[in-house]
Amino acid sequence: MSASKEGKAKKARHDKASSGKMKAKDYDRELEKLHVELVKLQEWVVAKGLKVIVVFEGRDGAGKGGTIKALTERVSPRVFRVVALPSPTDREKSQMYVQRYMQHFPAAGEVVIFDRSWYNRAGVERVMGFCSEAQAKRFLELAPMVERAMVDSGIILIKYWLEVSPEEQTRRLTQRIDDGRKIWKLSPMDLKSYSRWYDYSRARDEMFAKTDSSWAPWYAAQSNDKKKVRLNIISHFLSKVPYEEIKRAKVVLPKRQKPEGYKEPDYPYKWVPETF
Repeated sequence: MSASKEGKAKKARHDKASSGKMKAKDYDRELEKLHVELVKLQEWVVAKGLKVIVVFEGRDGAGKGGTIKALTERVSPRVFRVVALPSPTDREKSQMYVQRYMQHFPAAGEVVIFDRSWYNRAGVERVMGFCSEAQAKRFLELAPMVERAMVDSGIILIKYWLEVSPEEQTRRLTQRIDDGRKIWKLSPMDLKSYSRWYDYSRARDEMFAKTDSSWAPWYAAQSNDKKKVRLNIISHFLSKVPYEEIKRAKVVLPKRQKPEGYKEPDYPYKWVPETF
């Protein structure tokens, strides 16, 4: 196939995928319903002392950050904690590999969401040469046993992989270049990783083969449509954490106290300028 025909074929596939994308009003309506259920789940997690870990992995530009935001924007950050660790320090590099992640594991009544996790070793570290091939292989051998210990300790562990097409990844990363709100998302590492699509594919395939266990399975989600993948993952998450609605008394605002001689002070407040 010639370059021009291949380009037209890619565009046709992208246009076909885009044509079925969810409308904003439909997305907002469904997301509101799911947010109500997430609040119910949150109250159940606290009441029953559940410990939940949610791992988000996937290709650059697959929509992990937006999905996590949609999952957490209407719940308490004291219950739903998002962990996005920077590159390890020299001290952390000398520790047992999973040690720096374990300190963020949940206590009773918490949901911890890892925006990338210990699976960095099976992905970016392996592909970009930050660990040896032997270290990556050893990690893949040990990860299922560590996760078995986590589950046996009472942790509910849910692992998500977000998959995006090459064309959609290119579109999203290109969009970040000219958007001042998103340029911070495009790191030098992202640029280096972009050209290694099939190296990441091979790493992903072996990761699934070695760590997709019965006690901690991988759940993959197609993320070409950001709205749909957010709804699909939240809905799936709600189905994987058993919960019930906790009945509460009807909330009625009490009467506000009377001024009883209080007067507003004549204080020179430094008001924020009403620019808008």
